Amino acid sequence: MQVAEAEAEEQLEVEAEHISGGKATLWLIIVGLGALVVSLAQTLLVPVLADLPETLHSDTATVNWLLTSTLLAGAVAIPFLGRLADMWGKRLMLLVALGAMVVGSLVTALSDNITILIVGRAIQGVAGAAIPLGISLLATLLPKRRRASAIATISAMLGVGGALGLPFAGLIVQHWDFHMLFWITAVGAAVAVLGILIWVPESHDRQGGRVDVAGALLLAGALVALLLPLSEGSDWGWGSARVIWLFAAAAVLFAAFGLWEARHKAPLVDLSSLARRPVLLTNIASMFIGFALFASMIGTATYVEMPKETGYGFAASTLTAGLTMLPSGLCMLIFAPIAARLINSIGAGRTLSIGAFIVAIGWVLRIFVHAELWHVVLGSTVVGIGTGIGYAAMPALISAFTPHNELASANSVNTVVRTLGSSLATAIGGTILATFTITLGSYEFPSLGGYRVLFAICAGAALLASVLALFTSGRGRAAAVSA
Repeated sequence: MQVAEAEAEEQLEVEAEHISGGKATLWLIIVGLGALVVSLAQTLLVPVLADLPETLHSDTATVNWLLTSTLLAGAVAIPFLGRLADMWGKRLMLLVALGAMVVGSLVTALSDNITILIVGRAIQGVAGAAIPLGISLLATLLPKRRRASAIATISAMLGVGGALGLPFAGLIVQHWDFHMLFWITAVGAAVAVLGILIWVPESHDRQGGRVDVAGALLLAGALVALLLPLSEGSDWGWGSARVIWLFAAAAVLFAAFGLWEARHKAPLVDLSSLARRPVLLTNIASMFIGFALFASMIGTATYVEMPKETGYGFAASTLTAGLTMLPSGLCMLIFAPIAARLINSIGAGRTLSIGAFIVAIGWVLRIFVHAELWHVVLGSTVVGIGTGIGYAAMPALISAFTPHNELASANSVNTVVRTLGSSLATAIGGTILATFTITLGSYEFPSLGGYRVLFAICAGAALLASVLALFTSGRGRAAAVSA
């Protein structure tokens, strides 16, 4: 990096140190609200999805696109908005992302047409960029002493929203129809937008430049070609022509994207920055922890809903199943400041390693301790604690090894990698549970052995992430700035 850019970054650090504690707290609350709403929106439909085909006069495969469209739109929009944030301003793109949540929520709240609902959910998916953008904005604006705790809190919202969304949606639909869920996200996002407009300033580390349109199209195509079969493969068949061709297309498009970005003067994603060992290993570890967290959601709620005759289930209601995830989400928030202190005292790499190791312990508990409902909640909560610590450390590591003017793009890529981990959890978990089954009457259910295989894979993934995190040490921002 040029000397002038290094000096500008030092000036930003000096300015951030003069921010008052009250102002920093206000910014954190406002940005945190936006992150919470976005995270809630990702899981709100899950408890009611089974009832929607009848409600909307549609079929299950079409209704599932209410989730798939959000996933695909988010994967495409997140790296694109991250790059635009580095070019034109992190606050501006955060407003765009949360504005998409408002618009998408209103579209879905006002319609019963399945096509329009899918479009609305896709617009909501664009808001997935709000979390990495919020992290990047606060990492730029806040004084160093507040940075780790702020990043930890915003990161924790991913798990908090996911855990709260399941029981919250269950309670809401007991009294209103599913449209009320979208009115709530519309209002929440609108309040966050208003708060940012009034109180949160723009960052001063904008690069400017031109948009890499070709790179954006190549990356979008590659991500869609990869994530679509991961999402739909269990319905289409993993050996079907559609799945094979899409995976092949993803490989070709990713290769073309890499070649294009390596030669482009102003790439959408700076591959040289991503190739730095700490950033690369952090992203790989993020994928494994994202896998383990999402598997916890599908491996806890569905697990406790199974009939008692399966030998492990508790015949829990949808609401009870959602409530079993609540302690996990709350612990992610509670442990955010603890994670921040760990980051400041022993470093983000070791903190990530500790968090991933705790996740592995939680999955081992799930394998061997499951006789009572509270045993399942305990294992899930331990996974949540570890994930909360790990999720706090990931963006801290990215921030330490990335210049300020590339921060939004780098954090956005990390978010996409976590999304990939979640998609892999859905694909692999669904396949395992569909393969290992038992028959009760005329119905088939996943067997306890199937769940144990899934839990063992999650424990292994978390252990691998823990080991990788130990090799993320380096010279931090100084190395990034001088690169």
